[in-house]
Amino acid sequence: MTGIEELPRAAFTSFAESTKEDWELIMSQRGELEAALPNRILEQLELLRNDYGGFPVDRLEHSVQTATRAERDGRDDEYIVCALLHDIGDVLTPYNHPDVAAVILKPFVSSANHWMVENHGVFQGYYFWHHLGGNRNARDAFNENEHYGYCEEFCAEYDSPAFDPSYKSNPLEYYEPLIKDFFGRNPWTGNA
Repeated sequence: MTGIEELPRAAFTSFAESTKEDWELIMSQRGELEAALPNRILEQLELLRNDYGGFPVDRLEHSVQTATRAERDGRDDEYIVCALLHDIGDVLTPYNHPDVAAVILKPFVSSANHWMVENHGVFQGYYFWHHLGGNRNARDAFNENEHYGYCEEFCAEYDSPAFDPSYKSNPLEYYEPLIKDFFGRNPWTGNA
């Protein structure tokens, strides 16, 4: 394969100036971008390794522990991927990390799993916000949402208890085939 700098590029300086030929060229190179997604997901998860932030386990262990607990409880692959990625944005966006995971997952998952990941932060707050002077019941603002119980269960069963240094989690490498399969397909067509 040629280097990136050697690949042909469109010549426009504004989308308004682009042509059909420009877009055909761009789309002919899009496959590489899409094919690299699983590896970029794995790279981002690796950024969580050795980042403890005062917690009993590093952020990667918390993520794989959450996924392992969900898997051992019989959850399906989509749920396990959500459990694995739910905190992928922690080091990049500490103020709104659930949004990062939710936007990555949105085209690939059900509305229930998307809502669960997007809102897990406020639901997880039930377990500690009162220790920081916050409202542990802030999640109750969502009590009319059809996915409230689903998200509450995720936090209670998998996210909240996943800080145990003695728990034997699957390593990240165990989840590589799942990530490659899950993110190796076009979410709109299902094609690899």
